[in-house]
Amino acid sequence: MIKIKFTAYIAVLVTASALLQACSGASRPALPEDTPTVTASPSPRPSEAPAETPAASPSPSPSVTPEGTPEPSDTPEPAPTESPKPSLTPAPTPQQTAKPEPSPAPEDPSRKAVSWYYMKKGKGEVPGFPSETKQYKPDHRVIYVGTGKKVYLTFDTGGPLGDVDKMLQTLKDNDVKANYFLAGYNVKKHPDFLKRLVEDGHLVGNHTMTHKDLTTLTDEQVKQDLEEYERMYEEITGEPIPRFFRFPYGKYSMHLLDLVSGMDYSSVFWSTAMRDWEPRENGAEDPYNDIMNNLHDGNIILMHQGSEENIEALDRIIKAIKEEGYEFGLLTDFEQ
Repeated sequence: MIKIKFTAYIAVLVTASALLQACSGASRPALPEDTPTVTASPSPRPSEAPAETPAASPSPSPSVTPEGTPEPSDTPEPAPTESPKPSLTPAPTPQQTAKPEPSPAPEDPSRKAVSWYYMKKGKGEVPGFPSETKQYKPDHRVIYVGTGKKVYLTFDTGGPLGDVDKMLQTLKDNDVKANYFLAGYNVKKHPDFLKRLVEDGHLVGNHTMTHKDLTTLTDEQVKQDLEEYERMYEEITGEPIPRFFRFPYGKYSMHLLDLVSGMDYSSVFWSTAMRDWEPRENGAEDPYNDIMNNLHDGNIILMHQGSEENIEALDRIIKAIKEEGYEFGLLTDFEQ
């Protein structure tokens, strides 16, 4: 009993002393261990609550909410996956959905461009000819070699005329008639040359006005080219043109053979030719050897009259061919 009373008396004294001190306004200096520090009292983690948190009141104070607790709105949304959503896939372009264009129709084989050539054999032997000759139809009227002891001398004139007087005089002196294929632009410039040829009894066929590769032209352009030549020939000579034609550069197609024969022309190629549009290394000796070493029955010889070497060798060539037992003919022989 005495112990309880003593304890109570001590408590009263402490309380009274505290009241007196508070009333006097004196403050006790804080002891070192009582000094508050920032580091000694860290902010509570979201999973912890302060030890002195008062009981919850009906309206929670903001200070009660731990600072580290993330707000629902701050929670980062998961990044979208890389797989595109169907709704975000762009609509295919018309090119992607359009049906593929049909493959182009195969090229008409009859329009395939080919070049004339021959395969030389020994002297006296008829050369070999390209495989395309097997595709010729009878109504194509293609001429490239004759038969028997006849030779057909043909001159192409797509370039310069050369020494016209010497050439015509050589033919006249040897009583030879030749066949000519003159480009239309040469005839326009030298209409008197055409007249001389016809008057001397030579044959002049159609070689086009423009001397273009006909495989590069349309059918209509080809027809216009040949028909213009026909009109020009008749205006200058007063006669219809002989129905013989030579393709410039020897370039043609099966379709063009159809077209030309449909215009009532025979197409004339050759079985002997030379690179006589270029200067000859051995002068007039080269054309002489080229022709005599390939001489054969029905030989159709192609010469360019613009070659000086050809005109120089012409008299010697004619005489040598006649000595071999051949005579010279016109292409009209093939119509018989």
